[in-house]
Amino acid sequence: MATALTYFADKRPVPSGTLVELFFDAVEKFGDKRALEYLPEAGKLAGYSYREVLAEAKRVAGGLQAAGLVRGDRAAILSENRPEWALSDYGCLTAGVIDVPIYATLTAPQVAYILRDSGAKLVFASTEEQMRKALDAASQCEHDVQVVVFDPPGSLPDGVLTWDDFRARGDERMAGVTDEAFGAEAREAGKDDVATVLYTSGTTGEPKGVMLTHNNIYSNVRAACMVLPISSVDNTVSFLPLSHILQRMVDYLFFWVGCRIAYPRSLETLIDDLKVIKPTVLVSVPRIYEKIYNGIMQARGLKKLLIDWAVGVADRVADLRLSGREPKGLLALQYKLADRLVFSKVKAAVGGRVRFFVSGGGPLAPKLNRFFYSIGLTILEGYGLTETSPVTNVNTLEHFRIGTVGRPIPGTEIRIADDGEILVRGPQVMKGYFNKPEATADAIDEEGWFHTGDIGEIDEDGFLRITDRKKDIIVTAGGKNVAPQPIENRVKTHPLVEQAVMLGDKRRYCVMLVVPSFPALEAWAKSQGITWSRRRELLDHPQVKEHMEREVLGMLQDLASFERPKKIALLDEELTIENGFLTPTMKVKRRVIQERYADLIHQLYEDEPAHEIIEGD
Repeated sequence: MATALTYFADKRPVPSGTLVELFFDAVEKFGDKRALEYLPEAGKLAGYSYREVLAEAKRVAGGLQAAGLVRGDRAAILSENRPEWALSDYGCLTAGVIDVPIYATLTAPQVAYILRDSGAKLVFASTEEQMRKALDAASQCEHDVQVVVFDPPGSLPDGVLTWDDFRARGDERMAGVTDEAFGAEAREAGKDDVATVLYTSGTTGEPKGVMLTHNNIYSNVRAACMVLPISSVDNTVSFLPLSHILQRMVDYLFFWVGCRIAYPRSLETLIDDLKVIKPTVLVSVPRIYEKIYNGIMQARGLKKLLIDWAVGVADRVADLRLSGREPKGLLALQYKLADRLVFSKVKAAVGGRVRFFVSGGGPLAPKLNRFFYSIGLTILEGYGLTETSPVTNVNTLEHFRIGTVGRPIPGTEIRIADDGEILVRGPQVMKGYFNKPEATADAIDEEGWFHTGDIGEIDEDGFLRITDRKKDIIVTAGGKNVAPQPIENRVKTHPLVEQAVMLGDKRRYCVMLVVPSFPALEAWAKSQGITWSRRRELLDHPQVKEHMEREVLGMLQDLASFERPKKIALLDEELTIENGFLTPTMKVKRRVIQERYADLIHQLYEDEPAHEIIEGD
């Protein structure tokens, strides 16, 4: 095992249990209280009480039994976030069926791989599009796969069950079974039984099925509850993919403490729906905060002058509050005015009642975190992986340090190996990779330490700082190590930049691909009298290229020469999940970028001596 250089742990005991216990305990505590909400149409909320969720879970469990599934079998969920996702999940848990979430953005061949590897016997699909994808994937499997569709099309393919028919079969199966008898059978689940298998999206390579037990997730819920002040007076919005463990775990947490969970109509309607739902707590990923920040900072003219003044005031207030003091006198009056004129509008855009955000899934630029903190929207950045259920560390309202992912949560040990890799040990560490014992042995050593693949450091107070992904570290031809993510995150805070990706492994110098913020860039170009008909024409204009290079590279003058990109190239399309450049959790697929933009990257290195270019870049 790697030698430990730094170690920190929170060894407070954490209760153990099952997700089934969590579910029934919540139903018993909250009964007729609203548990899940959705918007059947713009501006209107409907939902399910805790008792109604129990009744639906019972129907789903009965439907699974009627379909021939027994304890230990697998069922997949191919759907966007919606109440039926949670109802299917709770039905699986109470039936002892291991559910396999599948990202709704995956293609049919990718879905087929997961169905084959997991051996899933049934798929819950949300819409006609997902149903047809599931049928296509099922046809590529050697075993039979049943399909159930939440929103059936007018003409239903043979062999597909509607959600209503599936639930009706469940009712028939459960006829005469009391809630007490149903609960007693459901509670036969063991703490170490696998509750779910989640396939990591991965930036490279074949997906691996992460086996998480009931207690892996249950202990993570209970530990997070010990440090995050969330209760039955709160409400939230579930919009990160439930196929990822972050939203799923916190939704279990929200359900257990009585915090209402609402589902937006879609990601496109999220901002409008937030104004109706008015959440008090939100969990998100850095990309969302980046978009909000860039939207604010893209203002021009008098509005930009007002925002810059307000941000300057807020920054001075942040200095005071981070040192435990409050603003007084003129500064307090200025902050109150800035809040009324600027910050209140940002808060209103997310519903007007948010007490704090939780951020995970990737590194958050310290500048962004400080900005939101300064305007009264605290972001508690955390850290974890699918393999750790997911949370290992998180900042709290009491222990908050910008630029870190916080201290370990209760029951968790953190170690930094001699090569800088972060190691984790605790009850949240996965059982292993499904059907991959060798990969499991590579990831979890003989002492139970999970090797995260991330590089980091722990300060004297136990706060963990993530440097980068181990596999993303750029090693230049001169042998210099460069961590790209902090540099990319800094650049993405520029008003003219939407996305940035740094490259340079095995090269003499680093370069950066930049997706501009087109509204801001186009406004600047018009002010300079530049004309264009297409985005590519705009980006190829010498004055635009010179301006963007000056602005981007100007942000990085304090870096070491080997860390600074020597050149930049401008991309005319956003990197998205749909076009294959991002994983479903919005991480950049660097290898895909290198493959698709190989010609462009080659141009950036045209002046590099041929003998210094190493194949496999």
